[in-house]
Amino acid sequence: MRRTSLVSALLAAALLQGVIIDAAGQLNGEDHPPALARFLNTVEHGPDSYRALRRLEVRNRRLSEAAWMHVRTEADAGGFRYEIVGQGGSGYVRDRLFMPALETEQKMWGAGDQGALTLDNYTFEDRGAESSGLAWIGVTPRRKDVMLVKGSIFLRPDDGDLVRVEGALARTPSFWTRNVEIVRSYERIGGVRVPVRLESTASVRIAGTSTFTMTYEYESINGKPIE
Repeated sequence: MRRTSLVSALLAAALLQGVIIDAAGQLNGEDHPPALARFLNTVEHGPDSYRALRRLEVRNRRLSEAAWMHVRTEADAGGFRYEIVGQGGSGYVRDRLFMPALETEQKMWGAGDQGALTLDNYTFEDRGAESSGLAWIGVTPRRKDVMLVKGSIFLRPDDGDLVRVEGALARTPSFWTRNVEIVRSYERIGGVRVPVRLESTASVRIAGTSTFTMTYEYESINGKPIE
């Protein structure tokens, strides 16, 4: 049960790594901070295609479980594909966490805006600026959904571009999970906003605290090689 709950919690966080989809024309005359207004009015669908090498890693000190995997991923109009190019550590974690996460992403590729940062999914609150100068916006989900996050987004103040999402899952994935905290980081590569890192910390009953990370090294975006 302990291992199953660990997998459930971290897999839920892994599913949140997909590219955010922003809807256009959301403001409806409402008054929002300039950075948030620019963000909400930007049409952003993420890359139509990409190739990236990912590193997946999970650790749990109390259970002495750790695993890593290097995966070459590719996605386009034909779907999401992956190839394992290296792996090590706990075979149980690799089989019960990494593989289901990749298989679920394969099924969800292009599935829509269920977890998107839109006014349909969230309410937004201006919290000023963080120490680095990024616009700090509080986000509160309109429903309890494992695909939504209660926390904050951080935007570049000049153009409203998304830099980071952090917070807790709006709904825990199982009874055995007390909390799942996530941090997703984004960059523009080749002019396209893409996720570059996912960090997740899950507090699991009995098993203790577990951490999951996934990083991306892009080889091409929308058919253009990335140097």
